[in-house]
Amino acid sequence: MPSFDIVSKTEIAEVDNALNGMTREITTRFDFKGSKSTVERKENVITIFADDDLKLKQMQELLKGHITRRKLDAACLEFKDPEKATGNAMRQLVNVKQGIDQTLAKKIVKALKDSKMKVQASIQGDELRVTGKKRDDLQEAIQLVKSLKLEQPLQYVNFRE
Repeated sequence: MPSFDIVSKTEIAEVDNALNGMTREITTRFDFKGSKSTVERKENVITIFADDDLKLKQMQELLKGHITRRKLDAACLEFKDPEKATGNAMRQLVNVKQGIDQTLAKKIVKALKDSKMKVQASIQGDELRVTGKKRDDLQEAIQLVKSLKLEQPLQYVNFRE
């Protein structure tokens, strides 16, 4: 039976490349001269340190720009609320989304069921498997999921006949 998987994977190596490019840009930019602004990653969490609120906003834009230049979707970044660090400094955590969480998976499955398409979707950990009798049904299912305008980048892999 034909099937494919819906996954949400972000290449951490590309995220690291984007962060390296961002660090290089911060060290050369005039408006960051003498600033203690830094960005670092531990597993799937990026931490942004900035001297003040304005620099934090600039660093958020830099991060989105460098992520996009590395051909990643900026929607893979989930910005948490900024918090005060020492003095005027600001700290912000940014999650790099990996996998499809349960609520999003259920939303996709419900949309596929409501569409009355001849496909079945099953949640398998942090990914979804969609099966159907015809290849055309699967391609229709991909178009439906793409049209949902979800806040997370998805990839469609393992297309099997």
